[in-house]
Formats: sequence, structure tokens, C-alpha cells
Amino acid sequence: MPDTITLDQLARHKDRTDHYQIEIQALDLGWYFVRLHDSHQNVFTLIDDTGNTCRFTGTQWVSRALRPLGFTHATLTWSSVADEMVGVSASVPSAEEMLACGTRVSLETR
Repeated sequence: MPDTITLDQLARHKDRTDHYQIEIQALDLGWYFVRLHDSHQNVFTLIDDTGNTCRFTGTQWVSRALRPLGFTHATLTWSSVADEMVGVSASVPSAEEMLACGTRVSLETR
């Protein structure tokens, strides 16, 4: 099973809003990626028709892409895992930990 999905593929899923939990992953310099987590612990990255990862410049653009498909909320997470304490190791959190510690955002665009 591929670990990517397009908006068109997502739109064809009948039970998409019950099946997927949306993660908006914040990157440096104001870029956001969208990852979809299903009930089987699979994680899919949202890609465009050319196979490139969809990059958004704000959560409002994510909302404009996903709200018409019926999604009402997402979890905002941060990809950087670094400890500012010198000499202290930091472990990479699991997908479940990232979602549990993220910030819930509404997908509503006015």
C-alpha cells in the first residue's frame, strides 16, 4: 500500500472523514505538509498530481483544500525534534505521540 495520497484519491473515499485523522505538520520557513493517519496506524502524505508533496504556506490553505471534502478539524504538529539543552539526547516521537501533543485546529475558512 503506498504511503501517499492525492486530493482526488481522498475525495473518492466514501468514509474519509471517519477513516482519517488529519495532521498538519509545520516545517521551518512557514511551510506545512499534510499527513493522514488511518485507523490501521498507516500514515499517508498528501501529494499533488505530479507526485510531489503538497506544500502549503498556511493552515488556511489546508482548510481550503480539505474542508470541501468534509473535514472539520486537524492537529497541528511540529516536525523539529531538538532539545535546547546541550548534551541532552532527544528521541523522535511516534506518530501517535505527535498527534497527542499537537494543537487541534478548525478547518474553517471565511
